[in-house]
Amino acid sequence: MAEYKRPKNEEEFNSNFKLKKPLMNDTQAHYESSRCLFCYDAPCVNKCPADIDIPLFIKQIHTNNVEGAAKTIYDSNWLGNACGIVCPTGVLCEGACVYNEQDVLPLQIGRLQNYATRNVIDSKKNLYKPGAENGKKIAIIGAGPAGIACACELRILGYTVDVYEAKDKPSGLMVYGIAPYKITNEEVLDETNYLQNQLGYNIIYNTAISTKEQLEDLEKRYKAIFLGVGIGLTAHRGLPGEDKSGVIGAVEFIEKLRMNHSNTKVGDKVIVLGGGNTAMDAASEAARMGAANVLLAYRGPKERMKAYRFEYELAINAGVDSVFNASPEEIIGENTVEAVKFKNENGEDLIIECDMVIKATGQEKQGAFCSLIDKLDVDPDTKIVVNPENNQTTNQKYFAGGDVINGGAEVVNAAFDGKLAANGIHQWLNQ
Repeated sequence: MAEYKRPKNEEEFNSNFKLKKPLMNDTQAHYESSRCLFCYDAPCVNKCPADIDIPLFIKQIHTNNVEGAAKTIYDSNWLGNACGIVCPTGVLCEGACVYNEQDVLPLQIGRLQNYATRNVIDSKKNLYKPGAENGKKIAIIGAGPAGIACACELRILGYTVDVYEAKDKPSGLMVYGIAPYKITNEEVLDETNYLQNQLGYNIIYNTAISTKEQLEDLEKRYKAIFLGVGIGLTAHRGLPGEDKSGVIGAVEFIEKLRMNHSNTKVGDKVIVLGGGNTAMDAASEAARMGAANVLLAYRGPKERMKAYRFEYELAINAGVDSVFNASPEEIIGENTVEAVKFKNENGEDLIIECDMVIKATGQEKQGAFCSLIDKLDVDPDTKIVVNPENNQTTNQKYFAGGDVINGGAEVVNAAFDGKLAANGIHQWLNQ
C-alpha cells in the first residue's frame, strides 16, 4: 500500500516533498553553533572538497557575525547555500565530526551553512564586487555548478564572462536533476540570482554549443573557454523492450518532476532499475507521487550498490521495496510496458508486473561533443583529461570541470572545479 497519496495540486505536492533539511531559526543556529569544539586539526575541513573553514564560520555564527560566516563560506565555495542543503554531509564534514567517536550526534554543519548563506541571500547583502576590468573575455559552456563557480571567480579577477546555457534556467542538475525534497527550485535560483546580481556575469540561455563551427567561433572571440557541460541523458542499454511506452530514464523523470510537480504522470506499479544515488532519488520520488508499489531492482548484491546508505534508507522509508541480484533481461509488453523479466543469482527467470520502468543505469558520456575540439584528450571512460593543478585540458585554450571530468560527483566537487579552473585560466593568461 502506498505511503503517500497522489498529489493533485501544489499544496499536496509540497506536503509529499517536504524538505529533508529545513532552514534553522536563530535560536537553533545559536544553540547548534555552541556545540562546536573548534578542533585543532579540524577533521571536518579535511573532508570538505571545497576546503571551507568550518570552525571559523561556526564561531562567527555563534558570535552573531552571520554575514561574516556567509563570506567565509562563499570565499571557498560559490554554491555555499546549495551545498549546505544537498551535500552528503553525513559522509563528508559531518561524517568526520569528532562527536561521532563519542556516540553523540555530529554537529549539523550543513544546516548551519544553509542558515548563514540564506541570511545574506534574503537580505540581499552584497559581499562581493567585480574586480577591475582587465579587458579579457572568457566563454563558459554550461551554467551548472562548475560553470557558475567559474564565472563568479573570473569576475572577481576582472574578466568579462559569457556563459552559454542550452536550457532556460541556470544551475544544471540542481534545478533539473535533484530530488525536490532535497532542495527547491526557488532555493537554487535565489542563490544563482544573488551571485549574478553582484558579479555581473552574462548568461545566454537556450543556446546549445553543439557544432565545431560554434566552438571555432568561440575560440576566435574569447581568450579561454571553460567546459562545464556535465554528462548526458540516460544511456540506452540495448535492453529488449527499452523503447516501449512507460519506460523513461531516471534523469528525464526527475527533470519532468522538477518542472511539472503534481502534473507529472507516474504509474501505479513502478520498477526502478539501478543501484546508484539517482536510482534512490527516482524511487523515492515515484513513491512520494503516490505510486501504489515502487520496486528498486539492482543487478548485484546490496553491499555493492554505489548509492549512499542514507539515500537507500530514505527510499525505503518512503515505502520503496527492493530486490537484489536481479539482472534485467527484457521489458515485456505490446507497445506499453507490462512487466520486466529478470534473471536471479541462480539463473532463474523472475517476471514482475509493472506499468512504468525508470532506468537509472548510467548516463551518456560527452564523447561526441569532445570530438569536436581539436587536441582534446579523453580517458577510456570518456572523461576529459585535465591537469589536476589547474583543470587545463590538453588543448591549452580549454579548461574543464564538474561531471565531464569526474564522471558524476557532488555539487561541491563541481563548485571546487570551477573555482580551480578560473584561477588556472588567470595564471595561464598572465604567465
